[in-house]
Parts: sequence; C-alpha cells; structure tokens
Amino acid sequence: MRTADARAEEARTVLVTGATGYIGGRLVPRLLDAGHRVKVLVRSPEKIAGVPWFDDVEVVRSSLDDSAALEEALQGVDVLYYLVHSMAAGSGFEAKEKAMAELVAGAAATASVRRIVYLGGLHPRNTALSTHMRSREAVGEVFLSGPVDAIVFQAGVVIGSGSASFEMIRHLAETLPLMPAPSWVRNRIEAIAVRDVLYYLVGAAALAEPLNRTFDIGCRDVLTYAGMMKEYAAEAGLPARPVLALPVPAPRLAGLWVALVTPIPLSMSVPLVQSLQHDAVSAEHDIDTYIKQPDGGLTGYRGAVALALGKERDGQVETTWANAGADADPLPSDPGWAGHRVYVDERTFASDVDVAHVWTVIEGIGGRNGWYSLPLAWSVRGWLDKLSGGAGLLRGRRHPHHLVAGEVVDWWRVERIERGRLLRLRAEMRAPGRAWLELCVEPDGTGSLYRQRAIFFPKGLSGRLYWLAVLPFHSIIFPAMSRNITAAARRLSAEEKTRGAEPDARRTGAGEAQPTP
Repeated sequence: MRTADARAEEARTVLVTGATGYIGGRLVPRLLDAGHRVKVLVRSPEKIAGVPWFDDVEVVRSSLDDSAALEEALQGVDVLYYLVHSMAAGSGFEAKEKAMAELVAGAAATASVRRIVYLGGLHPRNTALSTHMRSREAVGEVFLSGPVDAIVFQAGVVIGSGSASFEMIRHLAETLPLMPAPSWVRNRIEAIAVRDVLYYLVGAAALAEPLNRTFDIGCRDVLTYAGMMKEYAAEAGLPARPVLALPVPAPRLAGLWVALVTPIPLSMSVPLVQSLQHDAVSAEHDIDTYIKQPDGGLTGYRGAVALALGKERDGQVETTWANAGADADPLPSDPGWAGHRVYVDERTFASDVDVAHVWTVIEGIGGRNGWYSLPLAWSVRGWLDKLSGGAGLLRGRRHPHHLVAGEVVDWWRVERIERGRLLRLRAEMRAPGRAWLELCVEPDGTGSLYRQRAIFFPKGLSGRLYWLAVLPFHSIIFPAMSRNITAAARRLSAEEKTRGAEPDARRTGAGEAQPTP
C-alpha cells in the first residue's frame, strides 16, 4: 500500500470547482506548490483575477450545469475536486444539489477522470440530519456510487482565519460576556484546522491506488461547542465566558441570534446552527493509513485558534467565507443607463496631496479603518441592515490595506479596482434598488483630485422614496467623507516625511504581486 504526503509523488492534472470559495481559493496554490497542473472552473473569472495564482492556472469559464462545457473542461483531468455546496434553501434544494452531483459524476466518467475528491460534513451515522447536512451526505453518496472512484472527506467545524465557523465562535465569544445558549452547546465537536483540511485534500491527489470510500478527518481534540467558545476566549485573552445551556434546542431562534451578533447572514447562520444539533466526532481514523500526518502532527483546536488569530492580526487572511458571494450584475456603463431612473451623488475634492497617498487611504477604506465620516450613522445603518437580514458592517475586510476584485468590504463587494486610480464597490445591503460607490483619484497639477460617486438604481416607487429619505444623510456624510479621506492622506504623507521614509510598501502594495482585472 502506497501512502501520500502533501507533496505529489507525480504530477497530476486537476480541476478545482469552487475556486472562488473559502476552501477552494486556498487549495489551488497548494496544489500548484505540490507540482500539479491546475485548472479551475468558475462562472466569473473576474472574481479571481486579482489572486496571486491567477496566471499559473488554466481558467475555464463555465457553470456546473453546462454538461457539454464541463465534459470539455474535464478532458485530460486526473482528479476533480468538487468543493461546491450552496447554503441556499427553498423548495427542491436537496434535489437540485443531488442532480448537480449526478451530472458532474457522469461528465467525469465520460472524460475518464480517475478520481473525484469531495469535502462533506462530519456527522453521526443513522441519525436524522439537518437539510444541509443531509444534502451533503447525499452528494457524497452520489460520487461513491458512481462510475469514478471517489474520496469523500467528512470534516466537522473548520477553524481558520476567515472561516464562517471561526467567525461565528469568535464573535459570540467576544460579544457576549455571559452566553445563554440552546442545549446543543453541550454536543461533542471535533474541529479541524483549515491547514489540515488542505493537507488532506492535496494528499488525496497523490494517492496512487484506487480508493472509493469516506474518511473522517479531525484534529482529535473533542470538545463541546461551549468548550470551544471558552477555549477561544482563553486564547484571545478574554475574561472567562460562562455558558448557560438552556433546555431547548431552538435552532431557528439561535440562527436568528447568531445572524444578529455575528457577521454571518441569516441564510448561512441557520444551516450552520442546524448542523450543530448532533455530535460531530470522527468514527474512524483510517486516513492515517493512506496519508501520513503532517510534520509535527495535526493542529489541535487551541493551536488552530491561535493560528487564525495570528493570521488576522498580521493581515494574512487568504480567503474568507464572505468573499464567496453570489454573482450580481455589474454597474452598467454610462450609455447603458439610458431608459433607467438613476440617482447620482457626486463629490470632488482637490488638494495638494499626491495621488499615491490618497489611493492608499482609498484602498484601505472600511473594516477597522472605517468610512471617514459619522461612524455612528454608518453603525446604525449597519445594524438596521442586519436586523432586516442583510450583511451589515460586521463582515469587515480580508486585509487591512489591500483589495482585489470580488472581495468583501463590510456590506460592499469590490466590483472593480484599477490600482492607483479607481475603486468601485457594489452594495450588498438590503435596499429597494441597486447601489454602487465609486472612489477615484487623479493627478491635478502638483496634487490630486479626489472624485466620489454614489450611484443608485431604484426599484419601483419604494426605491425612489428610499433615495429621498436618505438624501439628507448623504448631504452630511458624503462631503465629510471626501474631506476626511483627503485629510487622512495628508497625515499619512506628513508622517512619512517626518520619518524620512519612502511610502510604506506594506500599505501601498508596492512590491506585491497583486494583478488587477
């Protein structure tokens, strides 16, 4: 029996689906490091145009429900990574997920793919599961019963910087000094560090012998969910967090509460909470026979928390759950506005500050850096959005200074970035219409001209009334925002002159390989 480590014994050609997601976006560079030839199948290549590995992979623009395009993309592929799972719900959700998996399995067989690798959820056997856990189990069964050998990893709570599970634990522990919680916080959970999930996924490509089975994977530390929150608090240096377990499961109510006090939206918080209604502990450790543990062993829960906190502190978060958002229509070009009712609030501000420093402030906007005008007003609008089921301001941003297309910035998503000149953000807050915010800087003599546009396409009468209602606030917020961004750039320039230093490469992005679309 041949075992595998995280380096390939021979190069494979692999196709990764879900490359815009949390796991897929981290897996691709590790497959490249292992020497594999990597193809990625994405609906919107522009969402990954800014990642460092973009030029090192073959990008296939397609969707999984296009069987002809999928079969063509799979030609010559040895290993297919299926890292797709929707958190959507509604009528027919499970049937759609299963049908998609069956289509993919059939296309893989037609293209003579040697192996399918799927990441499912860890769950007890012979137990009633939540809708989403049941769907993930069904998808795994489709692959295991199909014509192509499949390796189905079953993982519990994944702990890593930017993961939804980690953000849920972090915000609950940091927000609530005393945590009344449903009875499921007593359930036993075996978490796993995201680095170990990736290690196993890469190792699966290197396994030479045929395999068709599930593998439970976890860190071997078994805690209750309450224990996980307490351990997080201890690692983060927070006071002890007593957890009061109430004698009711209340998954729906708990999901609503999680959506309110964490960045996780309601559409995701309810499925996450429902998946915690039962124990999630490995029933076997057979994976050790096939893929040896990484050097130094698996990362324990406390160690995974420490690593995640360190990555966030150092601004080294590779991917986040929020950046795997749904596609949306981009802002039409100006001629495309013909026939539409559109509202525009435009501000310009000329200054003696150079373009580079103004751009540094623009690219660093949002998250902990704020929005440079009336923080209370932004906070109130964020909470109103959360209460209505929207994104709110709690999502923050992946990196404190740098952005790429497709990333989240609070309730916005980066739609376009022309580094050094233009940042266009598309709103993902709840509103009766579509909204964008453009921040632009251009040379103006020896200084710069800052231009800011808020653009709103109203939907029906409610959209028009909404714009009129927020107009008084815009008249206060947006002028202050343009002045304060320029003032922040002036302070940054003065600080660097005082130090006698060149513009800080860490802040400006100089020297970093970050291509833009």
